[in-house]
Amino acid sequence: MRGAFELAGIRPLPEEAPEKAENRYRGRPIFSAVLLTLIVLGCAGCRLIMTKDPTYMDLSHYNTAPNGEFLFGTDAMGRDIFSMIWYGGRLSLFIGTASAAISTVIAVVFGAASGLAPAWLDALLMRVTEILLSVPGLLLIVLLQAILGEADVFRISLVIGVTGWMSIAKVVRTEVRQLRGHEYILAAKCMGGGFFYILRRHLAPNFVSSVMFMVVMNVRSAIVAESTLSFMGIGLPLEVITWGSMLSLAEKALLTGAWWTILIPGLFLAAVLMCITNLGNYLRKNINRKESNL
Repeated sequence: MRGAFELAGIRPLPEEAPEKAENRYRGRPIFSAVLLTLIVLGCAGCRLIMTKDPTYMDLSHYNTAPNGEFLFGTDAMGRDIFSMIWYGGRLSLFIGTASAAISTVIAVVFGAASGLAPAWLDALLMRVTEILLSVPGLLLIVLLQAILGEADVFRISLVIGVTGWMSIAKVVRTEVRQLRGHEYILAAKCMGGGFFYILRRHLAPNFVSSVMFMVVMNVRSAIVAESTLSFMGIGLPLEVITWGSMLSLAEKALLTGAWWTILIPGLFLAAVLMCITNLGNYLRKNINRKESNL
């Protein structure tokens, strides 16, 4: 008689199979996230782990191979590479983050304005975006940098940021075009809501997940752009320590056989770029999986 009655609407949830529980964690870039976190923490707290002053030029120990005193060796000016890695990583990561933030703000505002605009203005704004996309990004960066003059951290961040927003803007525009006809958007307009109010309260929460992986990849692109400019000799001055400026001495290092001045900064830069790429790819796959389940 105990099994003759059953409460309606209450059913025990099926237990998750161990194989499925393991598969949930199999594709997650845990190693990349941990490694990137350690590097970021090391750069943020560089003053706690630096063994020497990274700007001090000890000419009596120039091009010294890694040893007990200089863990990563020294460069052609006698600067300690171990301290330079952590000290310069702060600026490289700052430039990447600041540039991505600038490009994201421009992309969100421009893309939302294009998505809410009339058809003729939307077409005009998208043609401008496509023209800018057709120009190589590095060429635009070099052109703007030449106009602004001598490079510094903030100018480099600004130049890279204002040249990397076009792809995100096209995605934002597409999402806004799909959202602008919904009732809550029309109600907000009827109640006098302005452009930035509607963007902040109603539009951004609905498309932020679609552009998140592009923002992460923009951080990677900005770090690569700064390193490329410094390697070409048109980026930050040599006295401003970044991973890119350290790699700009690669030609001299090859001539003198000081392989550690190239290998170690290159490994740190490659590790950060690979970690960011893995995290961005995971976000993209996760977003696509959620959209396919809707």
